[in-house]
Amino acid sequence: MGKTISFKRPDGQDVNAYLAEPAAAKSAPGVVVIQEWWGLNDQIKGVADRLAADGYRALVPDLYRGKSALAAKEAEHLMNGLNFGDAAGQDVRGAVQYLKGSGSGKVGVTGFCMGGALTLLSAVFVPELDAAVAWYGFPPLDYVDASKIKAPLMGHWATEDGHFPIAGVAALEQKLSDAKIGFEFHRYQAKHAFANETADSKGMDTLQYNPAAAQLAWSRTMGFLARHLQ
Repeated sequence: MGKTISFKRPDGQDVNAYLAEPAAAKSAPGVVVIQEWWGLNDQIKGVADRLAADGYRALVPDLYRGKSALAAKEAEHLMNGLNFGDAAGQDVRGAVQYLKGSGSGKVGVTGFCMGGALTLLSAVFVPELDAAVAWYGFPPLDYVDASKIKAPLMGHWATEDGHFPIAGVAALEQKLSDAKIGFEFHRYQAKHAFANETADSKGMDTLQYNPAAAQLAWSRTMGFLARHLQ
C-alpha cells in the first residue's frame, strides 16, 4: 500500500520515509508514525497502512537511516545512538511540515515505545502539531517543557511495563496538570508493547501482545484523531 519517499528537515537535510495514503484523498489529514526501537520495519509500516485504510496519510520517518534491529541488544544500540532532540525537532517536525505542505490540513503524531517518548518530545518541539498520541513510552521528564505543549495529548500506558514504569506516568500527569495542559491518559493491565502483534516473537519476557488492550487503545486513538484532525 505504501511507498518510500524523501522529505526535507527544517535544516535542509533529506530523510527517507514510508508513506501510506488512502486511495483517493490527497487532502486527507496526516499522521506521522514514530517507530519503536526496532526501526522502520514491516510491523510499523503495517501501522501506517492501517491508518491509511482509516483515511489518513501516514508517514513513518526513517530515524535510523536505513538500519533496523531484530535483537534487543542491537535495538538498544541503535536507540542509544539517536539524538532524541534532533529526531523530534528535525526529523519529526520535517515530516509534519511535509504532510502539511503536500496537501494534508491537520497533522498528528503517534509513536510506540521509543516512539512514544519521541511523540511527547514532538508535542514540545513541533509547533505545527495538531494532536499527539503516545503509546507506552516517555522521555526523562526534565526534557518535557510542558509550557510549550499546545496540541491535545492522548497516552496509552501499561501498568506492568518493565521499560517505562507506571510511576513515571503519574509524575508526567502531575507535570502536565501543573502546566494546565489538556491530556487524556489510559492505563491497561498489560506489559510493554501490548499493541505490537510481533511482541511475543522477540524473546523478551517484558514484552507481551495483548489483543484486547490493543483494540481498545486503537479505537480510542481513532476517536481522538477524528475529533482533532478531521
